[in-house]
Amino acid sequence: MAATGPKSTMHTVQGMKIEVERMGKGKPILVFTSEEQLERGSAALANLALDHEVIMPSLPGYGRSERPDWIRNPDDISYIMMDLLDELHLGPVPVIGFSLGGWIVTEIATKSNAYFSKIILVDSYGVKVGGAYERDIADIWTLHADKVLKLKWHDVAKGKRDFPSMSEHDLQIIARNVESTARFCWEPYMHSINMTKRLHRIKVPTQFIWGENDGITPLAYGRGFSALILGSKFTTIGRAGHYPHLEQNDDFIKAIRPFLGA
Repeated sequence: MAATGPKSTMHTVQGMKIEVERMGKGKPILVFTSEEQLERGSAALANLALDHEVIMPSLPGYGRSERPDWIRNPDDISYIMMDLLDELHLGPVPVIGFSLGGWIVTEIATKSNAYFSKIILVDSYGVKVGGAYERDIADIWTLHADKVLKLKWHDVAKGKRDFPSMSEHDLQIIARNVESTARFCWEPYMHSINMTKRLHRIKVPTQFIWGENDGITPLAYGRGFSALILGSKFTTIGRAGHYPHLEQNDDFIKAIRPFLGA
């Protein structure tokens, strides 16, 4: 089945405009992107769009979605996204959450098991697995940008972006995405305080996909996260950092297809 190109529409939720991008044909699958939204235009989503309709909302403050001042954290965002999903009338569908997007998926799933039929979390944030004074997740704000790049990518060359060649519009979205991440994820850093107490509520089949060389959310963090969701499956991808779907697309697709049943 030939895939259709991406089409973006705006939906009004709680008085704000939320961007939803759709591509492909077939059974719907939800995608919540990473904070950098690098998944847009990726080979991984193009592959899924061959036999799925990929539905990709932009969180408030990301892409072209509005961000009212009252939104404080991913918990607030999860309720907005649930209202959006109610409006879209999708029913329980598979969902993939990348990085910050995985955090939002987890927030939603701890509140209701009605939205998702299967969950895939890819190098996600959202929980505190170590002690109060242990650093689970690398501090992307205080480390030098070159160091962050090395922590995120197994092959650093794949993570470099040619900012001078980008349009003013694209640069504004990138800057806005960074600002929103700082606003929502700064305190507490990259996790919800009581998330670990709620993960037992997730009854949906869940698969974790993790890059073996992720220096931002290391393997130990991913395994600890997975252990908190009963029955979840944990799969690693070699020669990949925080974005295994971008560094090792073929291995990523091979890992998720059996779980999705497609």
